[in-house]
Formats: sequence, C-alpha cells, structure tokens
Amino acid sequence: MVDRLSKAHRSWNMSRIRSRDTKPELRVRSLVHRLGYRFRLQAKQLTGKPDLVLPRYRTAVFVHGCFWHRHPGCRFAYHPRSRVEFWQTKFARNVERDEEVRTALEAEGWRVVVIWECETATEDQLREVLLERLPPRDPA
Repeated sequence: MVDRLSKAHRSWNMSRIRSRDTKPELRVRSLVHRLGYRFRLQAKQLTGKPDLVLPRYRTAVFVHGCFWHRHPGCRFAYHPRSRVEFWQTKFARNVERDEEVRTALEAEGWRVVVIWECETATEDQLREVLLERLPPRDPA
C-alpha cells in the first residue's frame, strides 16, 4: 500500500512525535507527585533511561506508548498498512529491547513498573493503576 502523505509531510509528522515530556508522561508525573512520591526524571545512569525513578523504593517507571511498544490487546497498537515488513521489524525490536531493559534492571535489584498510554486516559483509572503497581509509600 502506498503512503497517502508526501515524503516531506510524513517526515514532518514523525518529527512531531516526542520521546519525552509526552502528555501521558506528564499525567503520570503529576499524579505520582500528588500521591506523595518523589522521583527523578530520565535517569541516564540506569539501563533504558526510565521516565521516572523513585530512588527510595528502587523503582523504575516507564510510560510506554501503546503504538510504539505494542500494548497487547490495545486498540492503539494497530499495524500500519504501508511498509509492513519495516514496521514489523521495528515493533519486534522495540518489544525485545523493552524486555532486555526490564531484565537488566531487575537483575540490578530494581522494581520495574510499566504504565501504558491508554491507562492514562482518565485520572481515576490512572490513580488505580499507580496505586496497584507502585510500592506502598513509606510514612516518612
């Protein structure tokens, strides 16, 4: 299937996709802070550069886009109809890398939490997800 957009317009679209400070990430950061957790952002010294790091709890939080990281069963994890082989390879490598990062961090003694983009749609839903996946807060 041929792309409906010109090469220049597709390039412009792709340049607008952010890797950090995305809306889902900002929602997670805001609510995590309001829940009383304190964190660091994009810890470059850790494998995979987690989006949030809660040092006190040795927890690394990743906010994954459903499309790019292939959230199983999610409607946002659709497959593009053009350049199918390219996208399959790209998605497979993303998922593989995510698993490598998770394994490496867990081997270093870190808890890894993944928040999916679709789970950030409403604050109530996100609150439930965070309270379920984050470690209980220390009363300090």
